[in-house]
Amino acid sequence: MTRTIIHQEEPICALATPNGVGAIAVIRISGLGSIDIVNSVFKGKDLTKVKSHTVHFGTLYDGDKILDEVLVTVFRTPTSFTKEDAVEISCHGSDYIVRNILKLLVKKGARMAKPGEFTQRAFLNGQFDLVQAEAVADLIAADSEASHRTALHQLRGGFSKQLASLREELIHFASLIELELDFSEEDVEFAGRDELRELIHKLNGTLVPLIESFDFGNVIKEGVPVAIIGAPNVGKSTLLNALLNEEKAIVTEIAGTTRDVIEDTLVIGGIKFRIIDTAGIRETQDVVESIGIERSKKAMAQADIVLLLFDSEENRQKLETLTKELTDQKKFVWVRNKADLGEPLTPTLSSEERELEDRGENTRYTNEQHPPLASKERGQGGEVTYLSISAKNGTGIEDLKSALTRLANSGVQSDTIVTNLRHYEHLVKTHQALNDVLRGMDEGITGDFLAQDIRLALYHLGEITGTIVADDLLANIFGKFCIGK
Repeated sequence: MTRTIIHQEEPICALATPNGVGAIAVIRISGLGSIDIVNSVFKGKDLTKVKSHTVHFGTLYDGDKILDEVLVTVFRTPTSFTKEDAVEISCHGSDYIVRNILKLLVKKGARMAKPGEFTQRAFLNGQFDLVQAEAVADLIAADSEASHRTALHQLRGGFSKQLASLREELIHFASLIELELDFSEEDVEFAGRDELRELIHKLNGTLVPLIESFDFGNVIKEGVPVAIIGAPNVGKSTLLNALLNEEKAIVTEIAGTTRDVIEDTLVIGGIKFRIIDTAGIRETQDVVESIGIERSKKAMAQADIVLLLFDSEENRQKLETLTKELTDQKKFVWVRNKADLGEPLTPTLSSEERELEDRGENTRYTNEQHPPLASKERGQGGEVTYLSISAKNGTGIEDLKSALTRLANSGVQSDTIVTNLRHYEHLVKTHQALNDVLRGMDEGITGDFLAQDIRLALYHLGEITGTIVADDLLANIFGKFCIGK
């Protein structure tokens, strides 16, 4: 339901820019009387008479004491972020100045804002829905192009519009079924069951891609975990350093130099990756190294993408055995390193790989023999890519980065990406409720039970955006039908 009544609450104030010394700081105050409060300590124009969205230079005084020369921006209800009267004070970025301005505002009648309270007031006053409110925090926290793009899409209402469309269609049928309950003694059917079934299949066609996008959305926020796996001395740490373009890991000719996992982040193609260098996997009696190897296997199990690095056919076969232990779907990149040594490998190909080889699609090991990238399906759907590189001199590193971005983006079917766990949970519950409606119609249950499941689906959709379902449902019924007739 659209909220149109603006509630101006007590004035709140807070520092809107990060803590710490800087060139400037911005202090925000919002609520009933906020313009009067700032005006009472500001020497310059009379802020009570200026237009909204105007900036004014002046001086802040605490009694006869000058605090700072400032720029004051005035926002009048309902055109501010919170839809309340609001003021932003741009002052010099001194901790002392900021602290004393906030102290002065509190002394004049404001109180310190709680975490997220400005955005909460914006939501309560109808500036945006809960999805958009949560997107504000995501936008602030965005540290890659992909996370920024996703948060901005949600802030601008992309996700909300999809949910609103789903709810509007479902509310119409819910209204009709509610009417059936009112006229149950007359045995009439306002909501055609075939039409309802068709609608639910259509809604599920939108819900399922949104639900499936969550895994990708989660890694957009947290970073795609990429584990570099291989035997000792195949160049894992050298590859990590080459990807990061810095000496992050120690590289020596001594086998087993890396004894623990080393992790760093890298943004490629607007997507954040968490690159994890691991201890070389081998049989060892060294207790410390054994712990590192176990952590390597754990990192491989938890990674979305696994770089299987090898420099000989023997190492490749050992990795092949290791990957068979994984039961879930993985995206594998087989990376033949040390291509600069110019020693072509002559691997034993499986029947599947021979078939790819005959078609010119198998790119195992050497860029000279085949194009640098190819992929095929493995097992239950884990994608496999073959590459040949030299981590030492940088050959093939750009190809590897391209492969990582392609694999990270693969499988995304929806333009809207779900990144919030709360949204995901309610989408799943909505999907379950709609499936219960389908199952109920197959079993021939009565309209009151169908209405219960539809109301549950509407409830969960409303929970995502913060909409009150009951009010929408009543408005829809009374707006389209004359109940007394």
